[in-house]
Amino acid sequence: VQLQASGGGLVQPGGSLRLSCAASRTIFSLNVRGWYRRVPGKQRELVATIASGSNINYGDSVKGRFTISRDIAKNTWYLQMNSLKPEDTAVYYCHAIRGPYEYWGQGTLVTVSS
Repeated sequence: VQLQASGGGLVQPGGSLRLSCAASRTIFSLNVRGWYRRVPGKQRELVATIASGSNINYGDSVKGRFTISRDIAKNTWYLQMNSLKPEDTAVYYCHAIRGPYEYWGQGTLVTVSS
């Protein structure tokens, strides 16, 4: 499965962005779909995941501000990011798990700055 992340960019503090992760094949068979982020010099951080049973998990730093969703018909999942803060600046990666395999997208840069 190939994953293509998009939607990153420059946004002012308090603004919103929506990231998309398009999969090369149906996402119905994926056990988990999600987003992680990484700031240079820091460890990769969980942002949000959505499992096949619609179980959703958010990182503590984004709870109440970010929303993960999926569109199985479009083989795509999304990350709606609201009330963005400068500390949300990072490269965001989409991620998926199917059985023993995991897949990563190429990353999309989100910069929150005035």
